[in-house]
Amino acid sequence: MSNLSSGSDSIIGLNSSNPLFIAPSDNSSSILVSNIFNGAGFTAWKRSMTISLSAKNKLGFINGSLPQPSVSSPKYSDWYRANSMVISWILNSLHKNIAESVLFLQTARDIWKELNQRYEQADGALIYQIQRQLYSINQGSDDFATYFTKLARVWDEL
Repeated sequence: MSNLSSGSDSIIGLNSSNPLFIAPSDNSSSILVSNIFNGAGFTAWKRSMTISLSAKNKLGFINGSLPQPSVSSPKYSDWYRANSMVISWILNSLHKNIAESVLFLQTARDIWKELNQRYEQADGALIYQIQRQLYSINQGSDDFATYFTKLARVWDEL
């Protein structure tokens, strides 16, 4: 068996800092975020997914910084395996109907771009709702920390 830090291109030779590395604890049925995206709250879902993928050193699969190598590259099989894992994590965090609509896209990057294009567009009605919610928040009987947390959450969403 090869040394984990040997720099070899086989999955056994990948060290844990390599984005192609799949940890023994990683599995394709994992759900990385607590809020399954159902078409509402895209910004919060996207932030949760970004944090989770960053923690797993897999952001390069969705942001384009880790492009697909050519099929003839010795790194292709490791890339394909890790990309498939990221795809499964994304699909597991989507409502069934949304997941089915992006299921046949080939890369995690393609899925990510499609979801962003579809759901990240500014929605005037949604902005209005968030603004109304922001204007209606008052401290009432809440302590300052609770009030500030409510206010910051809505402000960040806006």
